Amino acid sequence: MPSMAIDPVCGMTVVPGEAAGGSASHAGTTYHFCNPRCRERFVAAPASFLGEKVSDPVSSSYTCPMHPEIVRPAPGACPICGMHLEPVMPTAEADGSEELRAMTRRFMVSAALTVPVVILGMSERLPVVQLALSTPVVLWGGWPFFERGWASLVTRHLNMFTLIAIGTGAAFLFSVVAVATGSTGPVYFEAAAVITTLVLLGQVLELRARHATTGAIRALLGLTPKTARRVWIDGREEDVPLDHVYVGDTLRVRPGEKVPVDGVVVSGRSSVDESMVTGESLPVDKAEGDAVIGSTLNRSGSFVMKAERVGKDTLLARIVRRVAEAQRSRAPIQRIADRVAAWFVPAVLAVAALTAIGWGVFGPEPRAAHALVNAVSVLIIACPCALGLATPMSIMVATGRGAAAGVLVRDAAALEALAKAEVLVLDKTGTLTEGKPALTSVTAAPGFTEEEVLAWAAAVEQGSEHPIAGAIVAGAAERGVPVPEATGFDSVPGQGVVARVGDAEVAVGDERFTGKRGVDTAVLAVPSSAIRRESNTVVFVARGDRLAGMLSVADRIKESAPEALAALAASSLRLVMVTGDHAATAEAVARRLGVAEWTAGVSPEGKGELVRRLREQGRIVTMAGDGVNDAPALAEADVGIAMGTGTDVAMETAGITLVKGDLTGIVRARRLARATLANIRQNLFLAFVYNVVAVPIAAAGLLDPMIASAAMSLSSVSVIANALRLRRAARWRGLSPLRSIT
Repeated sequence: MPSMAIDPVCGMTVVPGEAAGGSASHAGTTYHFCNPRCRERFVAAPASFLGEKVSDPVSSSYTCPMHPEIVRPAPGACPICGMHLEPVMPTAEADGSEELRAMTRRFMVSAALTVPVVILGMSERLPVVQLALSTPVVLWGGWPFFERGWASLVTRHLNMFTLIAIGTGAAFLFSVVAVATGSTGPVYFEAAAVITTLVLLGQVLELRARHATTGAIRALLGLTPKTARRVWIDGREEDVPLDHVYVGDTLRVRPGEKVPVDGVVVSGRSSVDESMVTGESLPVDKAEGDAVIGSTLNRSGSFVMKAERVGKDTLLARIVRRVAEAQRSRAPIQRIADRVAAWFVPAVLAVAALTAIGWGVFGPEPRAAHALVNAVSVLIIACPCALGLATPMSIMVATGRGAAAGVLVRDAAALEALAKAEVLVLDKTGTLTEGKPALTSVTAAPGFTEEEVLAWAAAVEQGSEHPIAGAIVAGAAERGVPVPEATGFDSVPGQGVVARVGDAEVAVGDERFTGKRGVDTAVLAVPSSAIRRESNTVVFVARGDRLAGMLSVADRIKESAPEALAALAASSLRLVMVTGDHAATAEAVARRLGVAEWTAGVSPEGKGELVRRLREQGRIVTMAGDGVNDAPALAEADVGIAMGTGTDVAMETAGITLVKGDLTGIVRARRLARATLANIRQNLFLAFVYNVVAVPIAAAGLLDPMIASAAMSLSSVSVIANALRLRRAARWRGLSPLRSIT
């Protein structure tokens, strides 16, 4: 009798000799399956079912916040600036990195040893004891600074650690030589120890602050549930790890549980809180056929869903990737800091050398001591990191904050361009309107019936993803009209589609599209004009070279559109509506929304040309759209804004994506961009002014090295702290608080 076995996918007991699902081998072991579906899942990812750890090269890489081009497979120091490398993809851990813990240990030990050194230094007593106490502080506590300082000399990328290593090293060695030779002159053990301890404190504060900038990603990662409740074909239910969920699985979501993956409701009703993804606080009712987003919270009711996107393909996973990529991008304004940083450290070394020479030749006695102290002050007070962090920290905080409000930023350049934008070009369908049109009427031309017209149109439109196509297909289904099969489908984006239905070619589209095929639409001119005056869209249907009829499709204007457009106009944006629809329909929509400039009957290439003309006039242009036909214009604009409810093509082309696809998201994005650019300018001002003022003061002998070290440490922290203000600068939810963008 054949032995029993356990299906590794579903856990059911199977008989190897009679396993209906077949068998598969992995790592020399044969596994048996109860059905083919289980075997397919196992073959696709055997390691996950067997509990093996699969490494992800992206999430296990490390990069520098100041120099994102530096990517390493393991943690360490940046070869350019010396800063500690951070994970490319932050984890959900809230306690910081190993580097933070190591720096904290060094700081605590160094601080304990530095206190007695300072007390002895103030009384100028027991220099040998000062040497003994300060040695572990400087050589052990400050060892990372010497390592990074030496690496900067080897690689010829001078940075702040070059200055720290030279400064503390010079003060410590000078004092060691003085003790060794029995000199009665001053020693500076307390200065070397205090500088090292304060720089360690600065590193601890900086690492903590930098860890806080990735809080948005950690919060998003923390939203992901650990398990899902799978419903098997036989009705059996069980909780399985999330990485064991596959496309096509049936899952149950109970009240209070998180939706495990992206999918569609197949039975049941509920109210789902999507605020963690879309930024909207009001729960959304879900019923059969409605899409649900992974990691959103099921408030009430129970429903069964079908998994459509899992793992790295879910919306939340894509949001996390987009935010992480944006946080590593560089804004054009960063070029200012880059140009200064290129000569900053050499200039400081030159100033320190001139300071030492000046005090050594012209200063009071003891000249050597004054030369050393003031040169060290110059080296320590200068902080190129504050300058380098000014832009990246603001970008990291802003992109994370935007993601929490449903605004996904592709890169820093898009955020800066949106802040400076002068013209906003808006697509009509799906952007200003709901993008969920409904079929309202069918009109047949002489010689045809309404049922024929609708059946032919639905047959052709089944191959299109345009919202109007969906309305026509749905309209045919609601009216119970049988839809024949169509072949040879082809489309002209922004105009229409064509396919062969039966023994004739059927074209569905606007007047331009049917006109190019020799079809005269004059017979329906009067009723079509009346329909357009109601802001409805007219779609003509032609069979061969004859007009078969027309369809009327209504697309409601989004409720948020009037108030959002008013807020955007008040923020000095020039609004331009563009559509491929008929002029009469476009005029009706523009009039209701108060948009003075509009262009109708525009092809996808025409939309791109319109954006190009505006840019050639010297305008900074942003374009908002949601469809394939908007992709050329989105790519042509200085920054494209894609509605998250639209197509993947639009989302991949755009610089900014609004998860919810609501117009208030554009207001949020605009305000976020402006606040970010203002924050970057504040950071650059802080960094520039700090160094311009502090270095001359130190060179003049008016700054003690210990005070200089404290100020240097706090300079980077102040820049990061200012960037973190973006998290609290405004409420991103709702339209009313955003009126202050004016």
